[in-house]
Amino acid sequence: MSNSINLGTVCFTAFCLAFAAACSTSKPTAEGATLKQMPAGKEYSGFLSDYANLKPNPEFENAVTYAKGDAAKKIRQYFAVIIEPVQLYVATNADVSKIPDRGRTAMAAYFQHAITSAVSDAFPVVTEPGPLVLRLRAALIGVDVGGDISGGSKDKDDPTLERALNIGKVGVEIELVDSETGEQIAAAVDRQNLGDGAEVGSANFSREQKFDAARRAFDGWAGRLRAFLDSANEIPAADADRVVASYHPYGEESTKK
Repeated sequence: MSNSINLGTVCFTAFCLAFAAACSTSKPTAEGATLKQMPAGKEYSGFLSDYANLKPNPEFENAVTYAKGDAAKKIRQYFAVIIEPVQLYVATNADVSKIPDRGRTAMAAYFQHAITSAVSDAFPVVTEPGPLVLRLRAALIGVDVGGDISGGSKDKDDPTLERALNIGKVGVEIELVDSETGEQIAAAVDRQNLGDGAEVGSANFSREQKFDAARRAFDGWAGRLRAFLDSANEIPAADADRVVASYHPYGEESTKK
């Protein structure tokens, strides 16, 4: 177990309650999500504002991450977050015309819900930028066209898709930027090869057992995002000891008794 402590529940509980009450909370939504295509021969999609500082993270397999070290701009200095609609990038060789709208909307909406659930108890989710507000941007990278689905329907009221969406090689690109300046505060590229069987074949895939691999993948990415935020939000044990030693709520005399 780590010898560091997280300030999430120590430093800003009271502030968050007051801040959240003053702000409009947002609802997970896929509205505004766009569909783009991975550029050929590129390691990354181009979605993040900056990739230069990403480095392998020993705590997270198959991931590269970055968290700003400037004391004035660390994650723990912020008290709320705006969560932007999730974006989708299809694989370089995929036929974009065969990506069903209902399928991509369902994926984006579910992942946004998973992200919101993962981070909302650490950062109240708001809709307006401010000096203590982060903006969370996320994209699913490498969505591919799957096979035809028997009984697939074009009827908007039928949740079954005509063609499955293959997410076996999908990765995630996520960043947190200052909501006012756009400065990148933290970022991560998470590549988990899910393998065969990870697909979305219904607009209601989150409630269908046969698409359990897809649901677990989205939940897993959201969970790893929260773990990354927690790790970036920790104070080393030595610093924590100094904070505790300097805290004298009843004056200096209380430490001499």
